Amino acid sequence: MLEFHQQLQKLKTFQENAKIRIETLGNFCVWRNEHKIDTKEWGRDKTIQLLQYLISNRQRNALHKEKIMDGLWEDWNDRDFKVALHGINKNLEPNRPSRTEAIYILRQGVSYQIDLDKVWIDVEALEKYIIIGNETFSIDKSISKEAYKKALKLYKGSYLPNRIYEDWTSEEREKIQLLILSAYITLAEILINENPLESIRLAQQALAIDATWEDAYRIQMQAYIVKGNRPQAIKTYMKCEVILEEEYGITPLPETKELLKKIEEIN
Repeated sequence: MLEFHQQLQKLKTFQENAKIRIETLGNFCVWRNEHKIDTKEWGRDKTIQLLQYLISNRQRNALHKEKIMDGLWEDWNDRDFKVALHGINKNLEPNRPSRTEAIYILRQGVSYQIDLDKVWIDVEALEKYIIIGNETFSIDKSISKEAYKKALKLYKGSYLPNRIYEDWTSEEREKIQLLILSAYITLAEILINENPLESIRLAQQALAIDATWEDAYRIQMQAYIVKGNRPQAIKTYMKCEVILEEEYGITPLPETKELLKKIEEIN
């Protein structure tokens, strides 16, 4: 367990000490030390786009310059990339001596990537917290709870909401949504007996992201039974049934129906 405690502490320390911190959830914001870089400082929007593209593809190997430009812009030229890259490096390292290599955006020939050992990014931290939560779920629930709570604290909304119609953001957005829905539900499951009201709240947060997330309805039904509120548990099932019919023209899963049956049998 010491290993997981150390991992949590390492993530916390990195967030506190990183000279570059990037927030992508609910809004896009970059901090250099304690200075929040204003939108105007970036200059052209293509500079921000390039940084966001590198963030979205941060877990891949260094990306070739042409692949980056093909993914970002329909009509591009080499100058677009050079100007955008210069804008990123100028804002992240305003005092870097000329003719020295950038330390945050790594270059390997004509391929580029963000140095995740030097740049703190909220989605990267969120994913690592959830991994710790998942790995400790069946070993130590206290560590698992702490990890999930830290992940949920980082979630402030959809990934890069101002790029919602850009194809190059969709994969990361969908991945983060699935991860955060899973974190809400798993934490709610852990807390269901000790704090059913919190489980209900967490499930509601998940439903605010995806109203058809059936796991959330089952958690709420179970939590209401723990609270002794059988009518509300049944009402929750009925709401689930209506939403699924309206959205997809389907009925709840067999396990949801089975849970309703058990609830109805309670005297």
